[in-house]
Amino acid sequence: MSRFLAPRLASLEAYVPGEQPREMQYVKLNTNESPYPPCPAVERAVSTAAVRRLNLYPDPAGSELRRALAARYGLAAENVLLGNGSDEILNFAFTAFASPEKGAACPDISYGFYPVFAALHGLPLLEVPLKEDFTLCPGDYYGLDRLIVFANPNAPTGLSIRPEQVEDILRHNPDSVVVVDEAYVDFGAESCAKLVKQYDNLVVCMTFSKSRSMAGARLGFALAQPALIADLETIRCSTNPYNINSLTLAAGAAAIGQDEYYMENCRRVAQTRAYTKEQLDRRGFVTLPSLANFLFTSCPGLDGGELYRALKARGVLVRWWDKPRLRPFVRVTIGTPEQMNVFLAALDGIREER
Repeated sequence: MSRFLAPRLASLEAYVPGEQPREMQYVKLNTNESPYPPCPAVERAVSTAAVRRLNLYPDPAGSELRRALAARYGLAAENVLLGNGSDEILNFAFTAFASPEKGAACPDISYGFYPVFAALHGLPLLEVPLKEDFTLCPGDYYGLDRLIVFANPNAPTGLSIRPEQVEDILRHNPDSVVVVDEAYVDFGAESCAKLVKQYDNLVVCMTFSKSRSMAGARLGFALAQPALIADLETIRCSTNPYNINSLTLAAGAAAIGQDEYYMENCRRVAQTRAYTKEQLDRRGFVTLPSLANFLFTSCPGLDGGELYRALKARGVLVRWWDKPRLRPFVRVTIGTPEQMNVFLAALDGIREER
C-alpha cells in the first residue's frame, strides 16, 4: 500500500476471486463456471468480420441486446441495463441507492463482494445472520430502511427463497431498493423477473457467466422499472458509457437467441448435481439442497480446509473459506459427469488415507 492511497481506503479488503492456477492441469470445480461451451451461434457472432470492426466504438446503449433480453423476459428495453459482468451492476446499485446515513444490508453469509462494495463506498453495512440451517428468513429484512441486497439462490449455500417471500421483503421496504442477485437462478430456482412490473423498488440482477457459458466475456444485466434503470444508467454513463465491448454485445445477442441450448445445459447440470449429492450422501457427507450449479458440503470429522488442500493435491480445485460457520464446508462447482466422478474418486482416496 502506497502513502498516496486515500485514507478512507486504507482498511479496504478487496474481494478475493477463486483460484486460477497455471502451474498444473486441474479439474476446476472452484469458480462456478459452466462445464459446457457457448452455443455455435455465439462462435459465429464473434467472427472475423466482427473483429475487423474493433476500430469502432461499440453501441453505448447495447440496443440490440437490450431488446433481445426484454423480449426474453416479457419486458421493454427501458427495463434493461447492461453491465460488464453483474458485479459492475451491483457496484452501480451500491453507488446509486445506498446513502452514507442509512447504508445497506445483506446476509452475513453470501456473495463476498457485497461487503467490499459497502466498504468501497464508505457505507455502513448491516449483515443479517442466516438461520442455523443457512436459510434466509424474510422477516429479518422487514423495515430495514436501507438498500437490501441478497443472492437468490444464495452463495455459497445454494439455498433459495420463493418469489412470494421476496415480495414480502419488497412490501415491507417500500422506500428502499431491494436487489435480488439471480446469478444462479437458471439451475432450478424461480426468478423474480415477473415481479418487475409490480414493484418500483425491485432490481433483478443476472449474468451470462453461469448458465450462458460466457464467464470470460464479462456480461451481466439488470431488470427493473424504467426509473430505476435510468438511475443506474446515470451511474454507468458517468463511469464508462462504453462498458460492454462490441464482441461481447454480439455474443450476448446470439446467446439469447439460442435459449433452448442453454436451458438444456442447465437441466444437465441439475441432473449431475442430483447424482453428486446422492453420492456424497452415501459417503456420509452433509450437503445442503442446492438450486445452484454448485454444492455446499462437509465431511464430519474432516475440516473443510484439510479437504480443500487434499483435493488440490490430487488435482481437484474446490472453494473453501476460513471464516466462522463456513470452515467445515467446501463449495463444489458442478462440472461434467466425468469431472464429478474424478472428484468423487479423489474423495474416496482421501478418506482411505484418513
